[in-house]
Amino acid sequence: MAPYTGSDCAYLCLSVPLRPALNPACPLPSGLRRPSLLIVGCGDIGLRVLALLRPRWRLLALSSSPQRWPMLRAAGAVPLPGDLDDPGSLWRIAGLADAVLHLAPPAGAGQVDLRTAHLLQALACSRRCRRIVYASTSGVYGDAAGAWVDETRPPAPATDRARRRLDAEAQLRGFGRRRGVAVTILRVPGIYALDRQGGDPRQRLLRGTSVLRAQDDVYTNHIHADDLARACAAALLHGRPQRVLHVSDDSQLRMGDYFDQVAKIFDLAPPPRISRAEAAQQLSPMALSFLSESRRLLNRRMKRELRLRLRFPTVDQGLGAAPQMPSA
Repeated sequence: MAPYTGSDCAYLCLSVPLRPALNPACPLPSGLRRPSLLIVGCGDIGLRVLALLRPRWRLLALSSSPQRWPMLRAAGAVPLPGDLDDPGSLWRIAGLADAVLHLAPPAGAGQVDLRTAHLLQALACSRRCRRIVYASTSGVYGDAAGAWVDETRPPAPATDRARRRLDAEAQLRGFGRRRGVAVTILRVPGIYALDRQGGDPRQRLLRGTSVLRAQDDVYTNHIHADDLARACAAALLHGRPQRVLHVSDDSQLRMGDYFDQVAKIFDLAPPPRISRAEAAQQLSPMALSFLSESRRLLNRRMKRELRLRLRFPTVDQGLGAAPQMPSA
């Protein structure tokens, strides 16, 4: 199935009246009615967003797993059955939400994100949705040899994983331009939090996974899971139409230095240091792909346009020191 290009979607449409296209500069309904938000891919970050928005929004969560529905209800969302890999199951979502937060990853193969194509085919059946926020990856830039990178740098993805994300970005921005929907792209680096499955850096240290020696090491970028959730919420209110933003903290760390810092904070053994040649023999192809890209993300646009002050500007603070609380 080809990516969404504005073709007929009648087989998915609900019988709901179409509304005229709305001005993306005014993204939320006025008056007493709470705006409705559909979260697509409501995992760890989605649950954190639910906790932030629960008092002020009517919250919906697309889920293909019935066993997760009680948890979603307890978090304040109405579960909507549907599977992004099965476009025929998405008919329920058309016309239900004023905004969509798209957190679902692409499938694991190819260079095209068919899941985003299926989502847009369903959303095209109604004019109600005025805003989409998508969590992409900073991996779309490929290797920058450690240089500072802002949002104007042309993408140069080096892996199919990143190419799928860039394809999703293009689909979403094209959809927004055609239909008057404000689409905000958040390019996200490594997400960490001690209470996030797969995001606790202590686990890598406990496994004894090696990192590159200093002369071979690469710059990596980080964002605490709570700050990413706050950025998603802020983008729903303040994100500019068809705009790309980096959601990254203020740290400037090479990967090995990051894990050395984690080890110091928690009194753990630092990771073994190896050469790039040794890494090629010991590590998986996916792990090696992360060691082949070095860049430092600038986050000025995020702070200025989303009016966001990070609670955890550095990994030191995110991993144990007292957070800096925002003034508002």
